[in-house]
Amino acid sequence: MPTGSTDTPTPADRATAPTDGRPLAGTVALVTGASSGIGAATARALAREGCALALVARRADRLAELAADIDAQDTAPTLTLAADLTDGAQAAQAVHRTVEHFGRLDVLVNNAGYGARGAVLDSDPEEWDRMVDLNLKAVLRMSHAALPHLLRAVASAPRGTADLVNVSSVAGRVPRKDNSVYSATKHAVCSFSEALRQEVTGRGVRVGLVEPGMTTTEMPLGGQAAAAHGLPRDTWLDAEDIARAIAFMVTQPARVAINEIMVRPTSQER
Repeated sequence: MPTGSTDTPTPADRATAPTDGRPLAGTVALVTGASSGIGAATARALAREGCALALVARRADRLAELAADIDAQDTAPTLTLAADLTDGAQAAQAVHRTVEHFGRLDVLVNNAGYGARGAVLDSDPEEWDRMVDLNLKAVLRMSHAALPHLLRAVASAPRGTADLVNVSSVAGRVPRKDNSVYSATKHAVCSFSEALRQEVTGRGVRVGLVEPGMTTTEMPLGGQAAAAHGLPRDTWLDAEDIARAIAFMVTQPARVAINEIMVRPTSQER
């Protein structure tokens, strides 16, 4: 706490308070794309496990609503950071401000993403650029900025490990027509995740990959429906289903690394 303070803990004090029985108590997580869908559900799930949270997305108003909801449950301290992660400087600043505020970083969840369907011949290359910038480049930049802090957390955290989780897609494993560029970005995330895992697993940082199938989110319904190939919407996954998988991944004991989880609706064949 600051010199002279006797009763008001700082965010860093709260984030590193003694563990209270929850698996992630005393840790800090940064979640991108946290303003809705999988990101918001993941933030809530990690808060319940004891994480202090940096919530990152473009929509400041939605982040404020989520932070207020989490704070009302008194589950974890929060920091909201409005940022466009297609801008490399803003991505690096999000990590810097998280560590400046809480004093550490133990978990990074790269969830922010964008999808636009269409045949290559008929697509807008500017849409391709946005998918590459957010689905791939932002993952690379956030990971690069966060890794030094995650490595330091391994040595200082009671749990003896840190986690970097990339949210990809079944599309990263199963390419389909009219989804070529989106699939390409997600395939790249899969490859990057495995290569990075090999680089840092011996140093205590676990790299996990989560690949959702059809999930109800705020992505345009028309594009999602086309991707579902007739799968009824009421059979799709909820964002909370993916959040549970992420929470399961990062709450394992230090000796256990869950490197990849693919989650499909039961009725999804491909």
